[in-house]
Amino acid sequence: MKKVLIAEDSSVIQNLTKKILEFQNYEISTVKNGKEVLKALEKTAFDIILLDINMPQMDGMTCAKEIRKLSDKKKAQVPIIAITGNAKNYSDQDFTEVGINEYIPKPLDFDRLVETVKKYTA
Repeated sequence: MKKVLIAEDSSVIQNLTKKILEFQNYEISTVKNGKEVLKALEKTAFDIILLDINMPQMDGMTCAKEIRKLSDKKKAQVPIIAITGNAKNYSDQDFTEVGINEYIPKPLDFDRLVETVKKYTA
């Protein structure tokens, strides 16, 4: 079973995303901010990370940069999908520079989310 880490400070979005992906047979872990993402990665290797850009303590852009610097190469190369309501504030190049593979705008299109997760975990 593929492991998905959802980093999202909105419990509503977090719970919806979790339910939808569990229905697709993914094993889900959830955290509320970038610092918790890095803690979770110390213990577990994930197949994909869904990363909200606007989170408290450490935002998604900073978090993505930190993930890419990890000494464990497998963990450092995990696909990262940004989830953001403010994609207009960033260019594709901004996302690419910090190591984000793709982004999905909010409000979330859950069909697109599932397709994207499947694409990176196939």
